[in-house]
Amino acid sequence: MSAVAPAPRISLQPSGRLRRRRIVNRIMEGVGTGAALVAVGVLVLVIVSVAVRAAPALSWDFLTKPPNLFGGPGGGISSAIVGSGLIVLTATAMALPLGVLIAIYLTEFAPRAAAAPIQLVLDVLNGLPTIVTGIFVYGLLVIGHAQSAFAGAFALGIVMLPLVARAAQETLLLVPPALREGSLALGVSRWRAVLGVILPTTFGGFLTGAVLAVARAAGETAPLLFTTSIFNPSVSTDITHALPNIPVLIFTYSEQPDKALHEQAWGAALVLMAFVLIASLAAKALLARSRRKLGP
Repeated sequence: MSAVAPAPRISLQPSGRLRRRRIVNRIMEGVGTGAALVAVGVLVLVIVSVAVRAAPALSWDFLTKPPNLFGGPGGGISSAIVGSGLIVLTATAMALPLGVLIAIYLTEFAPRAAAAPIQLVLDVLNGLPTIVTGIFVYGLLVIGHAQSAFAGAFALGIVMLPLVARAAQETLLLVPPALREGSLALGVSRWRAVLGVILPTTFGGFLTGAVLAVARAAGETAPLLFTTSIFNPSVSTDITHALPNIPVLIFTYSEQPDKALHEQAWGAALVLMAFVLIASLAAKALLARSRRKLGP
């Protein structure tokens, strides 16, 4: 009879390499958690700091009354809130459809030779200083005419466009190829597959990109200084004229020697932060609703 080979001895004790990998894994988890806590701490510090400095100016009159006609203390920022809302809304109406269409073209229809230059242009446009955008729009729409909220919205739309387009493009690239292939295999035309199958699944990514673009545009000051900074402080909704807006109001008040105006500048900054927070929460609520509709 042939000798039976002894069974190999298997140790269930972790080896040195496994222990080392576990230690490194825990260290990296700790570093990542610490970085997240630092980011949250910085945000909390900024919010608390702004809120403390803005507290003396906050009141119902501050939110519902326009600034004083001659720029003195005691007024509110209602006209700036309305003006900023109109400017950002107009800019979003310009940038969002165009950005989504650009992303659809790059992802679904454009040949590689055409897609690469367009992506490069979007990346360059995204890194362009906003003051350059403001000067460009000033020369295009303000010189020879007058400052207007439309010119400011056009400048902010240029700022928002690459953000919306790149976010939408990255979202479309995450769509599984099987989803496209399945719709095309059923004989559906390409554009109907995009509208009826692909776009509904990417609504959340589009919404996130739009909120990020709105949050950035809402706080931009340089383009508005060139396009809509000489305005009547009263409440108005005519975008063909310069409208009061929160970023320019903060900049103007922060340059004044009056302490009360400094407090109002801090209050306006807090309102701007609250607007970004509310927009983010609304986007999350819409995203959750769309997921419920698309779910089983």
